[in-house]
Amino acid sequence: MTNAFPIDIRQATVKDAELLARLGAALFAQAFAHMNSPEDMAAYLPTAFNPIIQTEHLERPGDIFLLAWVRRMPVGYAQLSVSEPPECAAEEVDLEGAIELVRLYVDAAWHGQGVSQALMEEALRRAAEGGHDRIWLGVWEKNARAISFYEKCGFAVIGRKDFLLGADLQTDLVMWRNLRPSSPC
Repeated sequence: MTNAFPIDIRQATVKDAELLARLGAALFAQAFAHMNSPEDMAAYLPTAFNPIIQTEHLERPGDIFLLAWVRRMPVGYAQLSVSEPPECAAEEVDLEGAIELVRLYVDAAWHGQGVSQALMEEALRRAAEGGHDRIWLGVWEKNARAISFYEKCGFAVIGRKDFLLGADLQTDLVMWRNLRPSSPC
């Protein structure tokens, strides 16, 4: 895809913890506030998006945050993490040594303009360069746009897992894909 504007992607550092906390909370709220109660959002956001938690992840070996910039403005990010896949996934596909795509969010103003695809391609490249053969993710079963995007990028559903947003127990689809041979979205 050819863009009329450059998309710059760089790996975040600990100095970006505050930015990641603000950007993460804003993009999560943008994506999900209209589908969840204000109480559940208010309970979840500070536990998932604050500078202390972002710093812990940025300092953890195996975690990679990628920041997407357009016109010197941060417009999205992706987070990769070495973590244990949920048990439901192990029943369907061997995910030993896989890496998790924890988050991939892009400002709605930039949807459909190649930012999500650029972030995904960079995340897949980094995961493969890190020696991972497979990648997995969890996506809310009600997030049809994201599910469609992930399917376009070669991910397939292999199970379900719980996700607690505030007091609301929700269901995420667990999706995965091979990284070798590597193929873009």
